[in-house]
Amino acid sequence: MRNPFRYFKTSPEIIRLAVMMYIRFPLSLRNVEDLLHERGIDITHETVRFWWNRFGPLFAKSIQKQRAQNTNYSNWAWHLDEVFIRIIGELHYHWRAVDHEGEVLEAYVTKRRDRKAALRFLRKATKRYGCPEVVVTDKLPSYKSALRELGIASRQETGRWLNKRAENSYQPLRRREKIMTRFRSMRSLQKFATIQSSVHNHFNLERYFYRRENFKENRAQALAEWRQLVA
Repeated sequence: MRNPFRYFKTSPEIIRLAVMMYIRFPLSLRNVEDLLHERGIDITHETVRFWWNRFGPLFAKSIQKQRAQNTNYSNWAWHLDEVFIRIIGELHYHWRAVDHEGEVLEAYVTKRRDRKAALRFLRKATKRYGCPEVVVTDKLPSYKSALRELGIASRQETGRWLNKRAENSYQPLRRREKIMTRFRSMRSLQKFATIQSSVHNHFNLERYFYRRENFKENRAQALAEWRQLVA
């Protein structure tokens, strides 16, 4: 593999740190610039913007490749949900599929939330991960129509409190939307949502299910693997 850092004077460690800070935490470009300045790293916010646009997709692809090799994805239950996001005053919809452990499987942005949009979203997810045994959704009719066309309508479950896992998975994106004062284009939203999902999966340590010692060990391992991305 060709070294993506080949023509950059800045060390890969600094680039990985800047990209991680911007994607993982609700920080603006200028916040990242100020935090790095405190560590003696003098860069501009436009440099951070360039780095995350250039290396974000590479890091996300590397994470997906590693997790595909080390993880046996479970198709026991998927939680599907969609939220509206305004882009320059126009309403768009961000669809998300989350498994029963909180792993973000797919993120997809459309202009509508009709049967065709739901079908495209489900086909994209099932093509990569296969069909789940249970599909938990809200009562949007588009889901029922799309699942019927895929032949798995009998696996759908709906309920008032059943889909909290998918609804809660949107919180990091909502915080990011507030920091960025909304997204500027559908393409940028799709790109950021895809990259953020991969980074979330990588650092999703489920800290409330482990003792402190085990959590610290898992966190250190996640950071060590992050520093080796695209090495």
